[in-house]
Amino acid sequence: MNRTDTESALSPAPRRRVRVSVRDAGTLLGLVLIIIVFSSLTPSFLTVPNLTNVLQQSSINACIAIGMTLVIISGGIDLSVGPTAALAAVVSATLMVNGVPISLAVLAALGIGIACGLFNGVLIAWAGLQPFIVTLGALSLYRALALIFTDGSPVFGIPAEFRAITNGEWFGIPTPVVIVAILALIAWVLLNKTALGEYILAVGGNQDAARVAGVPVARTKITTYVLSGMLASIAALILVGRLGAAEPTLGNLWELDAIAAAAIGGASLMGGKGSIVGTLLGAVILGALRNGLTLMNVQAFYQLLATGIIIIVAMLIDRATRGK
Repeated sequence: MNRTDTESALSPAPRRRVRVSVRDAGTLLGLVLIIIVFSSLTPSFLTVPNLTNVLQQSSINACIAIGMTLVIISGGIDLSVGPTAALAAVVSATLMVNGVPISLAVLAALGIGIACGLFNGVLIAWAGLQPFIVTLGALSLYRALALIFTDGSPVFGIPAEFRAITNGEWFGIPTPVVIVAILALIAWVLLNKTALGEYILAVGGNQDAARVAGVPVARTKITTYVLSGMLASIAALILVGRLGAAEPTLGNLWELDAIAAAAIGGASLMGGKGSIVGTLLGAVILGALRNGLTLMNVQAFYQLLATGIIIIVAMLIDRATRGK
């Protein structure tokens, strides 16, 4: 490994920042076009209540996608976010229903998310297993644990105090939107203003060069999976508060939506490139797309088709912009 490779792995890469900004602008333009199209097709789309509903529905995917973006930038993938959320949801809900203080139940959910992410990260970073295989196996493992824990039954009776938190508003903005906005700001600062963010970009860009340059590659990878698991548990808590129940099947296909949001926002599945702002815009695009199709009475499986097409198109765009 020569000196040039090592320096390039850790350099600030100002040109990369310009490209990300341009890509974010392109993603924003795509969102504007979607809004214009659906506004012309259905008058109820461009109303304050509906737009607020789009943001609220997109907040859960955005929360998951923030963690997924960090993992993808580091060169990995996390297919277990949905089952991780389900396991955190059923455990925390069961604790609340049985009289455990809400704060302790929330901490338990966060602890489960962190533990699941840590398990994935250790197998990937220290055992040297492939991220796709590890998280695919974890997907089945965590889903099974959630089903076993509840015997396959939903958990009802979520305390009204907890539901009031997640269903409330701050200055007219739904609480889930505010929570995700704060989390996104923290993630943006982490990625763009801290040493850990530089490490994540370096590991995803050139892992060997990053290791030679002294970057703690294993610790960096583990940290991204821990953050992904924790954010999945937060998304689960938001949904449990909204629904008033927790199901062991919660989070089905969340990983697909999160990957789609990250890819739309400019994250490269090859690693080394991504944007928190772009991911947020990607999540809102998916939410607006599904909301508009629902208002037009388009069946749900066509919405799933649209999501798959969006992922493929985003990958083609990334491939074209990266070159050989």
